[in-house]
Amino acid sequence: MVGFTAFGIMLLAEEGKLSIDDDVRDHIPEIPDFGETVTIRNLMTHTSGYREFLNALSVSGRRLDEGDFIAREEIIALVQNQPELQNSPGAEWNYNNTAFALLTVVVERITGQSFPEWMAEYVFAPLGMDDSFVRPHRLYIISNSSMGYGPEEDGGFREILDLGGAMGAGGIYTTVDDLALWMGNLQTGDYGGMELIEQMTTRFILADGDTTSYGLGLFVDEFQGLQRIQHGGADAAHRSHFALYPELGVGVLVHSNYASFDGSIPRQITEAFLSDHLVQDESEEAESTEEVVAFDPESYDGETFDEYVGRYELEEMEGFILSFSRRGDSLFTQATGQQELQIHPTSDSTFELRVVEASVTFHRDDEGAVNSLTLHQNGEHLANRIEDDPWSPDLSEFVGRYFSAELETFYTLVVQDSGLVMQHRRLEDAELTPGGEDIFTAGFPIARVEFERNDEGQLTGFKADAGRTRDVWFAKQD
Repeated sequence: MVGFTAFGIMLLAEEGKLSIDDDVRDHIPEIPDFGETVTIRNLMTHTSGYREFLNALSVSGRRLDEGDFIAREEIIALVQNQPELQNSPGAEWNYNNTAFALLTVVVERITGQSFPEWMAEYVFAPLGMDDSFVRPHRLYIISNSSMGYGPEEDGGFREILDLGGAMGAGGIYTTVDDLALWMGNLQTGDYGGMELIEQMTTRFILADGDTTSYGLGLFVDEFQGLQRIQHGGADAAHRSHFALYPELGVGVLVHSNYASFDGSIPRQITEAFLSDHLVQDESEEAESTEEVVAFDPESYDGETFDEYVGRYELEEMEGFILSFSRRGDSLFTQATGQQELQIHPTSDSTFELRVVEASVTFHRDDEGAVNSLTLHQNGEHLANRIEDDPWSPDLSEFVGRYFSAELETFYTLVVQDSGLVMQHRRLEDAELTPGGEDIFTAGFPIARVEFERNDEGQLTGFKADAGRTRDVWFAKQD
């Protein structure tokens, strides 16, 4: 959990061993100078502009779902290979596991100890968290740990290995009792002091003046009228959720080792136990005044969902698109660079995602058309329907091999069954769907490709977007 890594960095800052406004290159000089200073604070607030390594390495063909190992040296190399920052430091919030992997390197170089050893001595032990460990690698055996598992497509279950290279961003094994101690210290500041806790729970302000819902390794927001300090976490199979409501001195902790765990359970627990203290926010009150059709999920057939099918772009994050599609009597959504998930109706216009704690509300305009939605996940995020210009390309023009020097990997594009298909030697084939001119949407790990041409109109390659990693260049091979 990134909050522990951030707490460790703040302890070192209190000792004067670093400043959170240090240039990252003061501690990891082999990281390139991109012309703008990336600070330790930028790492802890997810505003660095570095490539997100899980998304990027998935594009390169790493099968993280099959337990592929990632060394931290590879994460540094990934940053070294990127041609430029994805955004100016402090200008954009983009959740970034690369940042917290780099923070473990900072800790080790300052202290001379391994990150797991230092965290055990200076974070877990002083807090009394005797059953908490940083797993140094995915094959390290931790006594009494739970094995991750998930469903098989044909029935039954399969064992799922944790991500390699997650240390710093995750890789912590703990218990509910130990996390309660951590939660209590965020309330009291007995270890580290309240000034440190206040710094961690102060929302970061972007360069344009917008305030994020994130402090230093912790989300800081509201839930139905209550102040909340929280963070979720997910490995390949393990899931965790932590939420502290400091006004009440109450918290909610949920753990699972099941990949298809229902992510709405933490919210359900909160609403069940804290119902007397919860109030609807203004957006929920407004929605509650709208006419709601009598609803029975079992009575819905697939055609009911057709009016929601389409692509919606978040207002606050250009290029981040939620795509909705129907198969049979089920509705599915896929966010840019993420896997497709089924969503489940809770009314005639609201749906919940059960694998993650999120829900969606579709909105109708004055004429009854569905042209916008709100994504409820760590806040309220409005998205508007986008209509791509009609475009019927000659697919044979895009056939060929494309190479990314940055990720050192090839993709081959072929035409199969009248569709353009993207192939990689380690990944499943992905059909590309035409969008705007020279733009296609894909699936996972690549969500979107945009082709580029030279002055003569010849294709030179494409830029691939994979959610938190954007604009990776693939050059067309002659």
